[in-house]
Amino acid sequence: MSGFIEGVARGQTALFPDRLEDWIDEDHLVRVIDLFVDELDLPDLGFARSAPARTGRPGYHPSVLLKLFIYGYLNQIPSSRRLEREAGRNVELMWLTGRLIPDHKTIADFRRDNGPGIRRSCAQFVELCRRIGVLKGACVAIDGSKFRAVNSRDRNFSKGKIASRIAHLEADVERYISEMVRVDRQEEGEVRAEKVAHLARRYGRVRQHIQHLQAMDRALADAPDGQISLTDPDARAMATSARNSGMVGYNVQTAVDAETHLIVAHDVTNQGHDRDLLVPMARAAKKALHRDEMHVLADKGYFSGRQILACHQDGITTTIPRPETSGNRAKGMYVKADFAYDADEDVYRCPAGEVLRYRYTTEEDGLELRRYWTGECSSCLIKARCTTGKERRITRWTHEHLIEAARARLIGPSEPMTVRRGTVEHPFGTIKAWMGTAHFLTRRLGNVKTEIALNVLAYNIKRMVALIGIRELMAAVRA
Repeated sequence: MSGFIEGVARGQTALFPDRLEDWIDEDHLVRVIDLFVDELDLPDLGFARSAPARTGRPGYHPSVLLKLFIYGYLNQIPSSRRLEREAGRNVELMWLTGRLIPDHKTIADFRRDNGPGIRRSCAQFVELCRRIGVLKGACVAIDGSKFRAVNSRDRNFSKGKIASRIAHLEADVERYISEMVRVDRQEEGEVRAEKVAHLARRYGRVRQHIQHLQAMDRALADAPDGQISLTDPDARAMATSARNSGMVGYNVQTAVDAETHLIVAHDVTNQGHDRDLLVPMARAAKKALHRDEMHVLADKGYFSGRQILACHQDGITTTIPRPETSGNRAKGMYVKADFAYDADEDVYRCPAGEVLRYRYTTEEDGLELRRYWTGECSSCLIKARCTTGKERRITRWTHEHLIEAARARLIGPSEPMTVRRGTVEHPFGTIKAWMGTAHFLTRRLGNVKTEIALNVLAYNIKRMVALIGIRELMAAVRA
């Protein structure tokens, strides 16, 4: 007796069940995948080769490959080569695909060629969640996060980066020339010839690199945003929240239901900021939820007067903090928020109690702005903390009441920004944990959108299982 739990001898005859069905429990997650895909109208969703070809070698039905990918992303196996291996040794996948083992190229080509259909399948699951009443969507949080692309920072170029590299390389050229001159004067014989030849080769390589960068600089003239990425042409350099850091990647946007934490809408862009993404994301969420009115939470990166007004006109209430653009508060001076607006009298009251009256209306960048000031500033005792000019002027947007209403909600008992953080950062954290330290596996914006759609679909399936359970979810799919 060894005293340990012992395994079965490798030569022992084993009696496996005769059916794959016996290996999969009735409430196994792969049954959800199987049932969900079988209920989809794949031709209507735009999947290629949904009908068999009359001639040529038969292909795999798209439902088999879609099930394979959904299983892969649910189990953190997004690679086509790893999925090929798993299909031949994983009992769950054998059950799911009927023991089919597509080669990795077939698997990768399916993801590349059926992006729109995969993205519509993700939207179909959101519609299922809404239809059965789990997803109501009265309040939605919107946020963006940067994801790394298949493109290193060294293979992303801008005019400033090219100019800096050329300057360094030209300094190297001067150094090589000086070294060759020194060697030619001080060395003799074979040693001199070898050193000069070695330096000449390095000089030639550097000159070649400079010419390549100069050609890249000329090509930048045609680049709309002043960047060129060599590995993934659609990827862009983006700043991140960490100081002095950045990456070459994509900006992934999500709209997440505050009650269930389900992702109701998502998108991917190579735009590095969020300022003009509030309206498209809010409208996409509103459309997915079939709501007439909706409340949206977002951080200050989305703050834009035009975007807030457009949402208001669409029946979408937005709660977004206004960023502090003035440095006066840090200097101990008063800022606009310290001036109280009286809507009944249409005046501002300054910290000293003086009234700033309306003077005139002007238009800047398409926004209608009202100007207020008073002529009593010169004798004010706290003028030094208020303005360095003759009078303190206040500018008010004609729809400023929308921003003021949002500010009132921000300081309310519901703590919307705490709700926002606890809602929208959870899905991003989960998806990034699934992806690990790796980046996107595919290149180009369309393919990256497909990757995110598969991640979102996998996340939503797991979330629904946590909310209502596998049996209830399967019953909902059948209904």
